[in-house]
Amino acid sequence: MTSFMNTFNGPLSGLMQWQQWENLLATITASNDGRWYFYDVGETPPEEPLETTQLPKFLTAIDKLIREEHQESFLGIVYADNPDQPSLIRIYDPNSLGSVCGSSQMRVLPGWVISRYPPVDLQAEFPKPGNRRRWWKQLFA
Repeated sequence: MTSFMNTFNGPLSGLMQWQQWENLLATITASNDGRWYFYDVGETPPEEPLETTQLPKFLTAIDKLIREEHQESFLGIVYADNPDQPSLIRIYDPNSLGSVCGSSQMRVLPGWVISRYPPVDLQAEFPKPGNRRRWWKQLFA
């Protein structure tokens, strides 16, 4: 099994507070070394990591989307293998949450994965809504 899948399926910490999300964004930004992969689950996994100039644009866009569409006092839709030194982060789409905790029989895949490892195709069980595909494609157009 790949490092990506081992980490993806391994224990992850849920970020419940918005401050934890802000700290995670700062940690990723501080480690902007051209080795971060951004995988839009349901699309073809990227073969190359993002260029360092793309990282701030992506982080700003995903932060804005989460804040606008997940208007809760708690976060609960972001999970990291190690929030202080992450190598894999799952971000669930606020509009396609289902049962993120896995209590239902259906596995809900994250909307996006940020990883230090080259991602593998997770074969999303449900097609991503068209508006999410357009949002992702416009982000790097």
